[in-house]
Amino acid sequence: MKSVHMTSFVTGASGFIGQRLLVGLEANKEGVRILSRNPHPDYETVVCDLQYEEVPDGALDGVDTVFHLAGFTHDLRNAYEVEHLYREINVDASQWLGELAVSSGVKRFVFVSSVKAGGSYIEGVPEGVYGKTKRKAELKLLELGRQSGMHLSIVRSSLVYGPGVKGNLNLMRKGIEQGWFPPLPETSNCRSMIHVDDLVKALLLVAEDERANGEIFIATDGEPHSSREIYEAICHSLGKDHLRWSIPKFLFDWISVLSPRIRYKVDKLLGDEYYSSEKLEGLGFRAEKSLLDFDR
Repeated sequence: MKSVHMTSFVTGASGFIGQRLLVGLEANKEGVRILSRNPHPDYETVVCDLQYEEVPDGALDGVDTVFHLAGFTHDLRNAYEVEHLYREINVDASQWLGELAVSSGVKRFVFVSSVKAGGSYIEGVPEGVYGKTKRKAELKLLELGRQSGMHLSIVRSSLVYGPGVKGNLNLMRKGIEQGWFPPLPETSNCRSMIHVDDLVKALLLVAEDERANGEIFIATDGEPHSSREIYEAICHSLGKDHLRWSIPKFLFDWISVLSPRIRYKVDKLLGDEYYSSEKLEGLGFRAEKSLLDFDR
């Protein structure tokens, strides 16, 4: 049992994952300090915008564990047009925070990365600007941990679902709710996902387990999900009967030839993105939630 005086520092605390992490830390009776662009009414807040500012000296005084969730992720512009933002926030700010953690005597540092930093199982190459900058941050932090002796663990998250989900899953949910999202065909593709509460469990686990020091872990719920299964799970969460018919796969293939951009979107929707969380399970991690808990 942890003592009450232990303090955790959370970046990205106002985000989808960060908010659930705060709940988990409170359940462990930990003190919490957060970094945010705006003061939080319920938590001690270090006010800082990572896009323009370095984390101020003294921000980590008295902190035992840092959970670094903040990052530059989804942007509607061409990723290469804002590559400097990915680099400044995902790489430079992560390095600054890691160096400050070392100089402040922080004992443990958990960096939330993404499966995109490792790319597909076959190619093993970081995916896009986001994946490349996450990988660079991983390498810098791992080296910092080796040199300093600070316990440093990295969790690469697969696609996260749960109440309040953001990004493409939220867009898909809205489309199904409003009736404009097409009923997907069963292609038996395999996608890795994880419920936000199980991801929080994984973060807390690697922060405490000495075997996690200097290691990278992939977090999934351990099950392969087809896009059709995801579609049906969202229908179920909305209390809607899923349509018994589906758009034929050949129609998606046909529209894919219209442009590389459309091909990319179809591949993201119906393609494979499957990863193994066997290494994390070796620490005793077991997911408790399933797609049936999409909104719970």
